[in-house]
Amino acid sequence: MTASCNSLGEVLLYWDKLQAEKPFLFAPETSAILTYGQITKEAKHFSTWLEEQGISSSGHVGLYMQNGRQTSTVFLATMACGRVITPLNLLAPIDQLAWVLDHSDIEILFYSPDNKQTLFAALEKTKRQFALVELDPDAAEGPFMSSPLGKLPNVRAHCPALLMYTSGTTGTPKGVLLTHANLLHAARSMAAWHSLTQADVVLSSLPIYHINGQVISTITPFVSGGSVVAPHSFSVSSWWNLAIQYQCTWINMVPTIIAYLINAAKSGGTVPSREELRSIRFGRSASAPLPPEHHREFENLFGITVIEGMGMTESASMVFCNPHDERRRYGSPGLPCGVETKIVDAAGVTTGNHIVGEICLRGGNVLSAYYKAESETAKAFDADGWLKTGDLGMRDDDGFYFITGRLKELIIKGGENIAPREIDEAILKHPAVLDAAAVGIPDSNYGQEIMVCIVLKPGMICTEEEMRAFCLKELGKYRTPKCILFLDDLPRGPSGKVQRLKLLDLLPQGV
Repeated sequence: MTASCNSLGEVLLYWDKLQAEKPFLFAPETSAILTYGQITKEAKHFSTWLEEQGISSSGHVGLYMQNGRQTSTVFLATMACGRVITPLNLLAPIDQLAWVLDHSDIEILFYSPDNKQTLFAALEKTKRQFALVELDPDAAEGPFMSSPLGKLPNVRAHCPALLMYTSGTTGTPKGVLLTHANLLHAARSMAAWHSLTQADVVLSSLPIYHINGQVISTITPFVSGGSVVAPHSFSVSSWWNLAIQYQCTWINMVPTIIAYLINAAKSGGTVPSREELRSIRFGRSASAPLPPEHHREFENLFGITVIEGMGMTESASMVFCNPHDERRRYGSPGLPCGVETKIVDAAGVTTGNHIVGEICLRGGNVLSAYYKAESETAKAFDADGWLKTGDLGMRDDDGFYFITGRLKELIIKGGENIAPREIDEAILKHPAVLDAAAVGIPDSNYGQEIMVCIVLKPGMICTEEEMRAFCLKELGKYRTPKCILFLDDLPRGPSGKVQRLKLLDLLPQGV
């Protein structure tokens, strides 16, 4: 298999020899199919084209496009050609996008026509100049195909492959530079954990500008020789039809997708039969905590076991994952997967079981440094090379981890630590609630108080008084939110994770 490959280019050449006609990507909107052989051929044309454009041998290539045939081609071909791919967040505000364009040192940028307006607004704020290439994500052929067929360079495992930026919701985005070795380690760990083979087909609508869409939905099937069905975006109405049409063997989701599928089924939508979904052997949920109530309800409605996991950009995605057996735990991201893990207290001392502290990581998929950020790197790692994640959690006696929140998001009311997630999960028990997110707000008496933002299910009604009474019952007086807001939607990053600190912008005056 690809275990002997040291780079994504070597993986590509390996599969080209073994299964050139095998579909790697299915693009449902156009019914296009991208085979392993086609990717190899196009990558070789791309290699020559990059040289013709004057892109340095380890240069950075930007990608500002939604999912599609050409998006996946440029993403994989760039790394196979020894360059560094930098997928840019289509949801990023203009100022943040401009900052990333300057900081990332890209030499050429591929963008889709639909995103032209936002991009050009950001370009007006940038200090650097670089080449621009407009490319339809669904185009049958890219401009590089007019260049002669070249050869893929010999790329070493330690060479950079992917530069990904964190969301920057608590400050300036940090550039996470991952090597071929990092990405291969992550993909192999993922494939081994879920027993993925060449026969597997994943359905994923997650964007390629997020680490989950990049590593779990794209690179992992690529390394294991499988296939991916990648629609432009998630659609409740088409999700199950795509799973059935392409006979998907697993589905990659985030909790938001799970919530919408549950709500659609309970609101009179068509629920596929177990026989229609028989090809799906498991679903996967990550990128945000999955409420246990939603976890159980999804499995009961659709008969599909959901394996919850957790990852982060700095670790090339997966860090924890639940096992595929009776040991899996609702409300837990699972056991360590592909990494060493520990929990430390404020002094950096390793804690015992059932004691909350900061989760730290070390392993072959973990970045070695942030891009052009020595001070951030120094703060993130301890003297022994452990990455301090900023996530708070604890470990039980069986080795399962439980996440209680983020250090920067922890609510400290009157000296007592309150994890926002415990507020979320209590409110999600209310039958009218689709989604909820709690955050700490300034308070002159307690230092911080609790505000919760709630999204109701379509057609449902709930007053503030009713919700407050519910919270008193579920949470008690001390943890009942001081401020309750009802919203149409919650601010989210590209993975679907709620950006809690942005909720503070919604705080009513005088509260």
